[in-house]
This record gives sequence, structure tokens and C-alpha cells, in this order.
Amino acid sequence: MIKEKHMTASSGWPVLLTAVPLLPLAAVGFIAGIARGSILLGVLSFLAIPALVMTLVGLFIVNPNQGRVVLLFGRYVGTVKQPGLRWANPFLTKRKISLRVRNFETGHSKVNDTDGNPIEIASVVVWKVVDTAEASFEVDDYVNYVHVQSESAVRNLATQYPYDTHEDGQLSLRGSTDKIAEKLQTEIQSRLHKAGVKVLEARITHLAYAPEIASAMLQRQQAGAIIAARTLIVEGAVGMVEMALDKLSAQQIVELDEERKAAMVSNLLVVLCGDKGTQPVLNTGTLHH
Repeated sequence: MIKEKHMTASSGWPVLLTAVPLLPLAAVGFIAGIARGSILLGVLSFLAIPALVMTLVGLFIVNPNQGRVVLLFGRYVGTVKQPGLRWANPFLTKRKISLRVRNFETGHSKVNDTDGNPIEIASVVVWKVVDTAEASFEVDDYVNYVHVQSESAVRNLATQYPYDTHEDGQLSLRGSTDKIAEKLQTEIQSRLHKAGVKVLEARITHLAYAPEIASAMLQRQQAGAIIAARTLIVEGAVGMVEMALDKLSAQQIVELDEERKAAMVSNLLVVLCGDKGTQPVLNTGTLHH
């Protein structure tokens, strides 16, 4: 792999301040040589003009957070990163490459999660070039390479985890956003290291069930939430009934046989677990009449 090499280019201001005034003087000398019949002056002035022009061709500007990849007849020489007006050999080819932080959002991809449910997913990727040589020579178009590989990584990650889960400790696309973001960043970075690119951040920006199953999955989520809530209510109600029986027995408020305890437990569970408010019932007899 071609690695980045730092190249130092001299300041272009001395060249600019010297060559620009000499260029019109060389033109005047050429005209004067022809007018006076001085062959030597005419030839020297004529040769000086293209030499000065070629010298000015070697000037180039490096903007902040920008690099210039320098080539000499197809051979990589180095990368100039010092901002300002610079000068180098006029025969060198100098390609611009941005070192700024960039971001883009992947398209909405339709893919099946690990449970086989079709979902739509998209993400935003923040990245920058850290090796100008790899970005220039290891891939054909590093910007397009980043986009294609990022979308591929998002699709691959979506197939490894469920959309949602009610089990503690299990990762899901919807419930474990921070950990999924870390895994997505790692997944994308592993695909882009050859392109001289560093992924600074990657996060899911859109996540939803596919339209054809969205209604059914919403009902499933609601049912799961209801079951989870009911489970918690029942656990709490059983604990309250147990505490009530223990206190009644410990303080000897009332003596209850097994049949009456069962009736009391049943009534308390109905009151504590019911959806609606309880209705008082006047019992004028006993349990058997």
C-alpha cells in the first residue's frame, strides 16, 4: 500500500515577487534587442520569457485543512499540507484533496433483521481523510467508496440484531442505540481503512418496520408492553397479599381458615390486578349461603 509522505514546499512569495517584475522586463528586452539589432539581447530575453512563465507555473495555493498530492511523471513524491502560497518544481502535478470533516446520510435501506422482520434503516456517517496517498491511489474514487461501503456496513449490521427485544441484556437496534452506534462505527471503519479514511462517528438516523408489517408489529409491541406491565402488576399484587396475610396473622386481628384465606386472596388479587374500579358487594350471609 502507498503510504502518505510529508513534503515541504518553499514559500511562493519570493518567486512571485521576483518573476512577475522580470517578465515584462524580459519582454521589453526582447523588443529592444530586435529594434537595436542585438541578437544576444534578443535571444536571452526570448529564452527568459518561457523560463519565467514556467517558474510561475510552479506556484500553487494550499488552503487550510487541504492537502496537495504531488506527482512527478506518475510517481508519488509526497503531500504538501502547509497552508499558504507555495512553490515547487513546475513539472510536478499537484492534486487537491480535502482534509476537512465531512458527513453524509445513507439512503433508506430495506433489510431483514436477525428475526427475519423487514425493516427500513438509515444512518449518518462523519468522516475525514487522514492518509492522502491511500485516498488518492488505493481506491478509484474515495468519496464514492465511503458512501458505498457505509451503506453496505449498515445493511450488514441490521441483519445481526433484532429490531426490538424485551429481554434484559440483549442488544437491539431500537433499544441499544449507543452500543449499536459503536458497533456501526467499527464496522464502517474496518471497510474504509484501505482508503485512508477515519470514521469519527456513525449513528442510526432512521429505523422503522417496513410498511407491509408496520401495523402488525405495532400490535405486537403493544401486546408485549401489556404483558410486561401485567407481569409486574401481578408480582406486586402477590407480594401485597402475602404481606397482608402475614400482618393479619401476626397481629391476630382475625382468624382465617384455609377457605377464607383463599377467598381473601382471590378478592385482593381482583382488586389489585383489575383494570376497573371495584364495586362493593353487600354479603348478608356466609361464604356458603
